[in-house]
Amino acid sequence: MLCGRIGSPHSLLPKYSYTLLLSYVSVNFDHFQILRAIGKGSFGKVCIVQKRDSGILYAMKYVSRSACEMRGALGGVIKEVELLSSLEHPFLVNLWFSFQDEEDLFMVCDLLTGGDLRYHLQNRVEFSEQSVALLVCELGSALEYLQAHRVVHRDIKPDNILLDDAGHAHLTDFNIATRLQKNALACSMSGTKPYMAPEVFLCALDEVAGYSYPVDWWSLGVVAYEMRGNIRPFVVHSNTPLAEIKNILNTPVHYPRYWSSNFVDLLQKLLSTYPGARISTRQELHQTPMLRNIDFQRVLEKKIKPIYKPPEDHLNCDPCLELEEMIVESRPLHKKKKRLAKQRSAQRDSDPETALVKEFIVYNRYKELKRKAMEQKENDWQRELELAMANSIVNSLAPIQEKPAASIAHDGDCANVSSAAAQLKGDSIEFIDRTPSPQIKESAGSTLDMPPSPFQK
Repeated sequence: MLCGRIGSPHSLLPKYSYTLLLSYVSVNFDHFQILRAIGKGSFGKVCIVQKRDSGILYAMKYVSRSACEMRGALGGVIKEVELLSSLEHPFLVNLWFSFQDEEDLFMVCDLLTGGDLRYHLQNRVEFSEQSVALLVCELGSALEYLQAHRVVHRDIKPDNILLDDAGHAHLTDFNIATRLQKNALACSMSGTKPYMAPEVFLCALDEVAGYSYPVDWWSLGVVAYEMRGNIRPFVVHSNTPLAEIKNILNTPVHYPRYWSSNFVDLLQKLLSTYPGARISTRQELHQTPMLRNIDFQRVLEKKIKPIYKPPEDHLNCDPCLELEEMIVESRPLHKKKKRLAKQRSAQRDSDPETALVKEFIVYNRYKELKRKAMEQKENDWQRELELAMANSIVNSLAPIQEKPAASIAHDGDCANVSSAAAQLKGDSIEFIDRTPSPQIKESAGSTLDMPPSPFQK
């Protein structure tokens, strides 16, 4: 388990609107109080922290910079922060802050107190078909969102699926995720073997050119099968040779007889060995008999209550993690402040900024939300201004109505005025020309006995 969550970004902002003041502050390790360790991964650990000024609880993931450099994993951490800073979804573990010091790289995320799916499977929790179906809908919504942003996760497994206190599923750990170029394919063999799609192995065997977004839907199908049966559909291990894996994935999947036909149909469409026939969109999920009556908008708004709710009387994680952090860890997090103070005191002449990773993004979601709010206001003002200017131009171009000329009580005059009006009516004009026509003037002068022009001889 590598991250967690409490509440959603949208629910936090109204309640803690004053935290927008954080946009003026550079967040660092000293702004958090360490509460306890809750998770451990390949390159880092996770603990519950509390923001000192707001009191909000988060999950803080931290990785040793030196360990990452030794194992060549520093680029993955940098890419993970870069991806997470551009994503936000109800069924992802969203990033709130990222920063670093001389020892570690930090990612502060949503806190999910329900634990990871692996923890519940190990505790022999029995998930019903309806529970599995809802999880497939929730994570399917997340996968479609990632696909819209050209992101392939590549490591969907129970360890990277976290539950909140109500039982909703969230996807975490983007360490080996990648963003594809338009119409491009991924080609590296990345992931966890028991959950990797057939085309990933075929690509490693040079039998296909690459793979794309459907690999995540295959992994989701393996997770769904494992949730229901507490066993994976294929016997694949980390040390299984590629050629053998190819044969294993082509064998028919065994489905217990007591599973409903609709549920089996859903799994078969997720576990199709041919990517083109595999479910890979939310719309295709909705077309299956199992999920035909699901309202995906209500799923997205978390209005469908999960059947399984994680226990609330204890933390849903391994209790040994806290002891390990306190006793075994050579550089425990709760002693970092004193440790760094001694190091900085011993190296007064050196600049601590030189020890930092320049490519690592320093991120503050509150600052980003404020920037987006300001952009929205500016766009609204611009639209209002353009609308006002458009209305003003329309009003200024409205046709001017001429008052009818005063009638003159002479029969001949009426005839001459009628002929002049007919001539004017026949002309196509775009504006009103108030200059009297010479022809009309001469005609009117002869009829009305107008005084001669001073220029006439």
